[in-house]
Amino acid sequence: MKITLESPVFNVEAALDAAEFGVDRLELCANFPEGGETPSAGMLKFLKTEIDIPVFVMIRPRGGDFAYSQKELMVMKRDIELLGEQGADGFVFGVLDRNGMVDSDSCKSLLRAAAGKPCTFHRAFDVSADYFDSLERIISCGFDRILTSGGKNSVTEGMGTIRELMQKAQHRISIMPGGGTKPEHVTELKKTGYLKEVHASCKTWVPSTNQYVNPNVSFSDDSRSFTHHLRIDQGVVSSFLEVLK
Repeated sequence: MKITLESPVFNVEAALDAAEFGVDRLELCANFPEGGETPSAGMLKFLKTEIDIPVFVMIRPRGGDFAYSQKELMVMKRDIELLGEQGADGFVFGVLDRNGMVDSDSCKSLLRAAAGKPCTFHRAFDVSADYFDSLERIISCGFDRILTSGGKNSVTEGMGTIRELMQKAQHRISIMPGGGTKPEHVTELKKTGYLKEVHASCKTWVPSTNQYVNPNVSFSDDSRSFTHHLRIDQGVVSSFLEVLK
């Protein structure tokens, strides 16, 4: 069985590239510097007319931690409803309480709003206080998968924990590695017998065609944000597809 390749995309061009280059599923996000926030309904609606691969949508009302106020949770619920109406194939979110444990009640409320569409518990998992308690709570809530780097900054560092999570989860939920994922990680994790999907950005910075830059104004700490656009690297996608067969 072929393992699914999911890539996060942060703009229209990257999304179109990913679909063209053979990525199986998109995680559609806004705000790359914050690690992803809820994208616009207009972008999703447009993409659903342009591409025919599944588009899962990030539901995250702001950057920072994952302990949300009741008002923020209401916004997240409304976003799920609105983006669902625009054709979202699934949703990506995660809610923790102030002590770093999975907030099961809030998660279940958002899952109900998703109305049966598949949902991923994202890397809020990696900043939770107890990975194995979180695993069981997330399974109990009814999520389809957990996106994780094994509680570290990258899959390379969290490899041991990812393997352990797969052994604990078995076929109860999909453990999807993500965060600096490399093709060699796929080869290693395939050996567990539980690898169903992989999250890999396959990103590259492409020079902007914009000709003028005002040297006195900056909107971002990253100087590339005004001179380059975040896109998808076809060569990296191909190298993943080769090992995912």
